[in-house]
Amino acid sequence: MARKTGSHSEITGPRIRAAAEHLFARHGYAAVSMRQIAAEVGVQAGALYLYTPDKQSLLADLMRDHLDGLLAACAALPPVNGPEARLDQFARFHIGYHIDRPDAVFVAYMELRNLEPANFTAIEALRRRYENTLEAILRDGRAAGVFAVPDTKLATLALIAMLTGVTNWYREGGRLGRAEVEAIYAAMALNAVGASPLPTR
Repeated sequence: MARKTGSHSEITGPRIRAAAEHLFARHGYAAVSMRQIAAEVGVQAGALYLYTPDKQSLLADLMRDHLDGLLAACAALPPVNGPEARLDQFARFHIGYHIDRPDAVFVAYMELRNLEPANFTAIEALRRRYENTLEAILRDGRAAGVFAVPDTKLATLALIAMLTGVTNWYREGGRLGRAEVEAIYAAMALNAVGASPLPTR
């Protein structure tokens, strides 16, 4: 995203991005205008173009930032031994990372259809990199004889869909706490590939 330099930009730019993300998640990308985003931030519509060329660039940048952050956080996880432990860690990480970012998750997963071809290709490549992390775990588990996974690609997509779905219903202060949700979903992920859940932490 093209950004104007200076302290004012450092304040307004993030506000524009936050407002766009919230509005896209609430109303859908197609239904939100640049004028609405400007009104949410409290600036003139024309001022938005100091920070982004257009709405499409804003959408792509929001998705890219989310996925870049996700990939970096995943890469920083401490190493664990064995496919079962790696899948348990991945499931807990995925839920923990996404549960704090429901708007970003909605935009990143539900607005792909609104990306122009070049942006779609770039964002899809980032998504594939993340999916490949999980698929590598599943392949290793199948090779070791501890996972029963006929198709690792299909299992990868199914597990990510299941784990990401937590953001649709989880609310702080609900019946289950964050750690409990992570543990239950990690156990379900392991069960889904024919492995036994790890001992309770």
